[in-house]
Amino acid sequence: MDNTTQTQSHLRKNTAAAFGAAVVIGICLFSHLGALGLVGPDEPRYAWIARAMAQTGDWVTPRLYGSPWFEKPVLYYWTAAIGFLLHLPPEWAARLPSAFAALAAALAIGWLGSRHYKSGRIADIGFASSPTVMAPIIFCTSVAAIGFSRAATPDMLFSASITLAMACAAGCMRRSGALRSADHPETHDEKLPNIKLALFGGFLGLGVLAKGPAALILAGGAIGIWALVTSHVRVALRLAHPAAVAAFGAVALPWYVICARRNPDFLHVFIFQHNFERYLTPVFQHQQPFWFFGPITLIALLPWTPFVLSAALEGRRIIRDDSWRNSPGFFFACWAFFPIVFFSLSQSKLPGYILPAIPPLALLLAVSARAASLQGRILRVATSVSLAVIWLALGIAAVEYFPADPRTAVACKLILAVGSLAAVLSIYFGSRKNLASFLFTSAFAAAITVEIAGLVMVPSIDTAVSARDRGEWIAGSTEGHFYTYRLQRSWNYGLAFYAKHPLEEWSPENPDAASIFTTAQGLNELKRLGRFSGSVNPEERGIRYVRIAAETAR
Repeated sequence: MDNTTQTQSHLRKNTAAAFGAAVVIGICLFSHLGALGLVGPDEPRYAWIARAMAQTGDWVTPRLYGSPWFEKPVLYYWTAAIGFLLHLPPEWAARLPSAFAALAAALAIGWLGSRHYKSGRIADIGFASSPTVMAPIIFCTSVAAIGFSRAATPDMLFSASITLAMACAAGCMRRSGALRSADHPETHDEKLPNIKLALFGGFLGLGVLAKGPAALILAGGAIGIWALVTSHVRVALRLAHPAAVAAFGAVALPWYVICARRNPDFLHVFIFQHNFERYLTPVFQHQQPFWFFGPITLIALLPWTPFVLSAALEGRRIIRDDSWRNSPGFFFACWAFFPIVFFSLSQSKLPGYILPAIPPLALLLAVSARAASLQGRILRVATSVSLAVIWLALGIAAVEYFPADPRTAVACKLILAVGSLAAVLSIYFGSRKNLASFLFTSAFAAAITVEIAGLVMVPSIDTAVSARDRGEWIAGSTEGHFYTYRLQRSWNYGLAFYAKHPLEEWSPENPDAASIFTTAQGLNELKRLGRFSGSVNPEERGIRYVRIAAETAR
């Protein structure tokens, strides 16, 4: 094969890999954002605040049902409010900010892969399986990214802001010579580029606008640990350049200052109650054991969790080679390690807290995938079999969890078939050292699973977990006043968002007939009170809509 033909062949393969990666990422992050109504207490609550900003034009004070709400800063509300101004469906308006933020994080770690692992040991495996391509794919097809890119919350915006800031920091460290790898010649420049320093500060400012001062703690802690262990403290301190400080202040401070001036209790409520008190005390009832984030991290990385072993072996190799002090991998490991440890010490733990650790872990897994194909048959087979077991388990879980009705039975069988095929192909390609096909097998299987679930399976559980259909019915109903009774707060917030007004809690002291949304337990109480007569479909899932009679005179 002559050079021209070989070049054209490589170009076709690279184009196909780039197109395949774009399809996988697009499906995993953006498909069927509206398949499920807003769920839980957070999604409808945050979406209400964003919609209120768009309707009232008050872009400073977040308001829930007309009252100031200072649980989170403003970045999510601003971005979601744009969707409401554009009259997008409410689920798309509320979730698109997270999807675009996940895409930004994916592009950032892909850029890091191209800058730090561009040639030599990694590039000889081909573009399709290089970290430039696989890091974004691993991140976007992980459970964490698929879930939180569809969450109407600030978590992904926060994670993406830190990812972009740390990417800029890594670029500065590489420019200074503090980060080097076998794939790159040594570089050294005493003067760091002002544009990267300004971007570093600006992205940290966005993180502070997304969730508060935790952005400074996570980025500063990760860089600080790396600098202390590697003796690069002087280089790390150069990140506090006037350009970075000025950009941070220009992005983060104006809203905080204006909001504090308009709302004197803002800083106390937000900084003290929702940051320090949340971290130091169990006041918000999110207590978990210290080791909670260990298994959560492994679940968040599915289906790529088996590569954690190869990442650990690659880290051991770097330590043995005594190249870890200037290793990009060690910098990325500190970035991933610090959020997990920091929040493990917190008295309040939720799965989304360690989302900032997932992008660097995805990059490390992408780099270590080469190690899985090089470090012996045992590791290769173990990784392949583990991945196969994960796909089989996913397929079996789909069949077992979802109800066997005509809407979902075929979809469940399709997912089981996809999982089984992915399991077989994982073992086949893994045994043959075909790294690109091995990795893309799981990537396409994840995308197909997301597509099938979004088309059929997720809509089938909508009424069981979302108040969308009931709330929209209330909004268009002429029946009169509606009440809730004994509902969990997630249902209350959901009904309020879709009905476009909060519903009053019904009291047994109310003697009049009423229309009520309640739970199975609440319905039993109404029956004991003698206020309900009629029947409720025993197949009904989620909350019940019941009519109760006026209290008879005794």
